[in-house]
Amino acid sequence: MNRQLRGSIMLFLTAFIWGTAFVAQKSGMDTISPVAFNGIRTVIGGISLLPVIAIMNLRAGAKAGESPADQHPDPADKKQQTKLLWIGGICCGLFLMAAGNVQQIGMFYTTAGKTGFVTALYVIIVPIAGLFLKKKIRPIFWACVAASAVGLYLLCIPAEGGFGGINKGDIIVFVCAFLFAGHILCIDYFSPKVDGVKMSCIQFFVAGGVSCLLMFIIDPALGFTLPTLADLQAGWFQLFYAGVMSCGVAYTFQVVAQADVNPTLASMLLCLESVFAVLAGAVLLGEGMGAREIIGCVLMFAAILVAQLPSKEETENPDKL
Repeated sequence: MNRQLRGSIMLFLTAFIWGTAFVAQKSGMDTISPVAFNGIRTVIGGISLLPVIAIMNLRAGAKAGESPADQHPDPADKKQQTKLLWIGGICCGLFLMAAGNVQQIGMFYTTAGKTGFVTALYVIIVPIAGLFLKKKIRPIFWACVAASAVGLYLLCIPAEGGFGGINKGDIIVFVCAFLFAGHILCIDYFSPKVDGVKMSCIQFFVAGGVSCLLMFIIDPALGFTLPTLADLQAGWFQLFYAGVMSCGVAYTFQVVAQADVNPTLASMLLCLESVFAVLAGAVLLGEGMGAREIIGCVLMFAAILVAQLPSKEETENPDKL
């Protein structure tokens, strides 16, 4: 299995976990205010990675000394690598904190359908931003991006309602789409250069720590009461699932996988979250899917499959994958 295919599978699983975690996040918001929920769950995500990092360090220690380079590592290189790791973790964490909180707040002022579609506009924003960062985009990607956007629209926006006028929630969530696009591009820049799991852990503690501080300002200002111990106990399962699975597992998959996957393809794989959210709602909440939603799902899956096809250069040089 080549690295791009492995990374694509990990991003597919990431989207699946995020989509199925939608039910937990929605029910958790019944008792816990938005910024508080995001802050606590991302801290849990960071904590869940500490044992993984400890095991990784033990394995690395056991393999140490197998070569002269292991016995005498360059202190300057090690210091530079550590510095880059922390910079990447902090930058990704700030993007994650801002995007997650803005999305959650915007959702209170607009519909879930609009939120799903407008947020997933990062599937369009990422390749456009990538052009300014001198990322190479194959022409076939643009057709796949267009198909993904149409699929998302059919999936998330009801035929009878449409947008029905733009409100402040739509504008807030539109800002969120740019922030998630920034998060994807930030991960794309740092993940090939540093340890993905360690950077993911740092980003969670940064996002969670800042959110936990901001909840004392933002949640009351928006009219929400801060959660009590009883509220946290009532929503413990939702926090645990959203923290360990949606943050600890899924975001780490994203960080590790994006080291080997084109950011445009990554954005399309990740926006499958909307598909799995609808499927999870149908299975767990009894929400039905009409022909419009099914066509949207088919369009998105078709776009992902076409985007996975290797280019002529990749076919002729498989060792570069």
